[in-house]
Amino acid sequence: VQLQASGGGLVQPGGSLRLSCAASGYVLDHYDYAIGWFRQAPGKEREGVSCISSSDGSTYYTDSAKGRFTISRDNAKNTVYLQMNSLKYEDTAIYYCAAGLLTSDLLNNYYSPAPYDDWGQGTLVTVSS
Repeated sequence: VQLQASGGGLVQPGGSLRLSCAASGYVLDHYDYAIGWFRQAPGKEREGVSCISSSDGSTYYTDSAKGRFTISRDNAKNTVYLQMNSLKYEDTAIYYCAAGLLTSDLLNNYYSPAPYDDWGQGTLVTVSS
């Protein structure tokens, strides 16, 4: 599975960005994969943000993302998106997308990097005035 994240950049607090994760066709056509978004700020551990099922589109969010971020997929374009609104200084990080088999272990631990097998290269989001 090959993944490529894009869409990062510099944005002011309160602004919006949409990140894209382009996946190989196999991922989104295969019914038992999940695509997750993670982020890692300088000096901090990588943390989960959101996850979506490639089959039924079920979505999952961590507390940091609820109410502000929306994950979606476009299977025709083999792409998963992360719409980020009301951005805060603390959202500054490198954002990664990852793919993993949609197992019960992943669903119970979607916020953890451990269940995911393949990772994109990351895209930098900087929230600054």
